[in-house]
Amino acid sequence: MLGFHVSQAHIWRPLSVGLICAGLLAQQQTQQPAQQPGQQPPVADSGAKFETTAQLVVEDVSVTDKNGKPIEGLTAKDFTITEDGVPQTIKFCEPQKLLDTATPPPISTAPPAKALDSGRAKVDPVTSIQITTEPAGDVRYRDRRLMVLYFDMSAMPPPDQLRAETAAINFVSKNMKGPDLMAVMSFSDGVHVLQDFTDDRDQLLKVINKLFIGDAQGFDEAVADDSAADTGTAFGEDDSEFNIFNTNRQLSALQTAVKMLGALNEKKVLVYFASGLNLNGLDNQAQFQSTTNAAVRANVTFFAVDSRGLVATPAMGDASHGSPGGIGMYSGSSALAGAMNFSKSQDSMYALATDTGGKALLDNNDLGQGIVEAEQSIGDYYIIGYYSTNTKLDGKFRRIKITYNGDPTAKVSYRQGYFGGKVFSKFTSSDKEMQLHDALMLGDPVTELTIQMEVNYFEMNSAEYTVPIAAKIPGSELALAKRGGYEHTAIEFIGEVKDEYGSTVTNVRDTYNIKLTDETAAQLAKQPIQYDTVLTLLPGSYTIKFLARDDETGRIGTYMRKFVIPNLAKELKRVPISSVVLSGQRLDVRDALSNAKQKQPTVSPLVEDGIKLIPSVTDVFSRSRDMYVYLQAYEPGAATVQPLVAFVTFYRGDQKAFETKPLPVTEAMTNKLKTMPLRFQFPLNKLAPGKYNCQVTVLDPGSNKAAFWQKPVMLVQ
Repeated sequence: MLGFHVSQAHIWRPLSVGLICAGLLAQQQTQQPAQQPGQQPPVADSGAKFETTAQLVVEDVSVTDKNGKPIEGLTAKDFTITEDGVPQTIKFCEPQKLLDTATPPPISTAPPAKALDSGRAKVDPVTSIQITTEPAGDVRYRDRRLMVLYFDMSAMPPPDQLRAETAAINFVSKNMKGPDLMAVMSFSDGVHVLQDFTDDRDQLLKVINKLFIGDAQGFDEAVADDSAADTGTAFGEDDSEFNIFNTNRQLSALQTAVKMLGALNEKKVLVYFASGLNLNGLDNQAQFQSTTNAAVRANVTFFAVDSRGLVATPAMGDASHGSPGGIGMYSGSSALAGAMNFSKSQDSMYALATDTGGKALLDNNDLGQGIVEAEQSIGDYYIIGYYSTNTKLDGKFRRIKITYNGDPTAKVSYRQGYFGGKVFSKFTSSDKEMQLHDALMLGDPVTELTIQMEVNYFEMNSAEYTVPIAAKIPGSELALAKRGGYEHTAIEFIGEVKDEYGSTVTNVRDTYNIKLTDETAAQLAKQPIQYDTVLTLLPGSYTIKFLARDDETGRIGTYMRKFVIPNLAKELKRVPISSVVLSGQRLDVRDALSNAKQKQPTVSPLVEDGIKLIPSVTDVFSRSRDMYVYLQAYEPGAATVQPLVAFVTFYRGDQKAFETKPLPVTEAMTNKLKTMPLRFQFPLNKLAPGKYNCQVTVLDPGSNKAAFWQKPVMLVQ
């Protein structure tokens, strides 16, 4: 068995590692019998196991001479890198040259025009990450400047929101340069990616103009000092303690935003629009440090812009707040407290920017200047990567030192360190979400878990189809953990269905929780876990990508395939039939092992009278069990139901090995399609083990039409 564990310190994107052992492969091929199609692979004998842990560290390095001009033409030999004092071997050095010329053709993540003409409603992403990552080998962001406009709507009153929006519009319209790629985010009830990175000015202006002025109000700071407004109420507890949570919400949202950006190798700047940021003593320090650390790890620089602009506040405050009361009005303590609160709110923004290598624009009415400074902060630089010699997955901070071997007067700017990788048991909820997102975006499948899937379709009405999906995972591959006296395991399923143009038309996300007693837990080692869900789709060509993750160990398996849903309404030459489901098992929908607290689909053609037909998925059947065959035929144009005849045939080579008696079908469901269910059940014990072709034939004697369906199956003892 060959096992590899590869993690990544900076961008956390799994790498594809290949190892070809020709001699070992040839030996296995000569010693093992040929595996029949559909047959489960044999369990490999315990043998040599190779494991490696590699953490790819990516650094963005700027080198300028004493006059501030970038030094060009450098290679890996011109740099020396140490990590915690240990020399590292540079694997690549990629220059990024930003030419402020005319705007090149737009880079947009929007689907092609044909996909937009489908009339389908927008489908929300299945994960909370919405910034498009760079697949392996993709250089879409090379020589580009990545900038994010982040509007903290909870930290700005409506007039400040309007000023921030105006500044952003002016920059995009007048100051945006050729290499600039911009994204737009906002924070209100959550972090929203309003626009992924693009250089399409019209699209950016359209998104910014749609910002809802007045959104996320009600989280204003409530002070409890002499500057507090006199509301005329009796003395009581104030709500200033809620400021702690409001500030943590704002900082946590920023942390979420930078983690989205962390999957990109290039330098990123985030322009943070807010009307100050109020830290409450030491209560917010932990979240503040967590946010800045996340920005450093993701190579994101904050440029904080105080959207209040230049403020000249009267001693007793302006009309946006009530006047203070008490003796403080006459002693000057109210005016002093107000000035101190204002200053502290700016100090926090200043610290947020400087701790990540950026700048803060304070007391300036030209808010667009903050965006210009953010743009100017990214010049030509180099992307340098190395594999750390420290392979421990402890999550600890590692200090980096990069030295330019040339001119000693040159200035070298880079990230001073990073936090190492972590094992899955140490992952936070954000880490787990990023892991799922990365696996979903990868072009190569992740095969830590074995997963197999079957997709069927049944006509629901003249336009839509019910699409049952069944996925199987061998129970022996799942980890069990003792919880509450029961064996427990959890599997998270996540999938996307895209049309032929690459647009996501639907998605699914579910968690499969299984609690078993000691008596039944052993069943997992002998039988697979099956997940079922039902989608609704239109006729067309689709691609489904499905992931399963064992939430105990973090192991992931992916399955990807293309499938076609035909338009049966246009079928005139044959009897229109659905896909055919082959099964060797039927279970009560309340069965503990098969149903394990899974979100059940509301309508499924495979469920009848509380009994669920379990698709075989692998098309391997035991001779000791009966086989069940289910399909539907449709007669939408007939005035009355026309009787059908159907039968199932097994062929072995060119010889007929078995055939069921003809099944007359005379009853149909009371719908416009006149759906006619066809059900078969027959034993397999009279057939010898081996490979067969299973054929289903449906005849319409009245119209001389027929339909044929065929699929290879395997019978085992």
